[in-house]
Amino acid sequence: LSPFSLRNKIISLIENEIKNAKSGRKAYIYLKLNNLTDAKIIEYLYKASKSGVIIRLIIRGMLSLIPGIKNVSENIKAISIVDRFLEHSRFMIFCQGDDEKVFITSADLMPTNLDYRIEVTCPIFDKNIKKVIKNIFEIQWKDNVKARTYDEKQSNQILTDGMQPSRSQIEVYNYL
Repeated sequence: LSPFSLRNKIISLIENEIKNAKSGRKAYIYLKLNNLTDAKIIEYLYKASKSGVIIRLIIRGMLSLIPGIKNVSENIKAISIVDRFLEHSRFMIFCQGDDEKVFITSADLMPTNLDYRIEVTCPIFDKNIKKVIKNIFEIQWKDNVKARTYDEKQSNQILTDGMQPSRSQIEVYNYL
């Protein structure tokens, strides 16, 4: 619950991924949010990237982190998907060794949401719901019609990979 404990919980989860990566264990963070602008969280995501944590971000709006910078954020990839339907779903997935943690949240990772507003984040315990959330993330990650990539040059190019077109909003609708 923010503004009481969410920031510290997220930092703790990121620190655990850093520890796992440094010990040679699998470590990743997948975030699907509307905005990521909090300097402290970004600092920890950069530390995680430097430690070898694989980070994939789907950020619809504002992103103050720059992915793909050598020795800083080279393990971070980020995309934005803006399409016909307004996307408000927010979720976070942390590898946590063999105990993957999945959360749904009302909060974006912004100072306003973390420090000044009541926002709720809750863990998902049901394995089937975790699987659905992760599958939706993967469907969105593969969007090559409406997704734009954030990169170190801040070029925000449309993702095209020569593969069959995949428009995530349609694909998620079909999946559900």
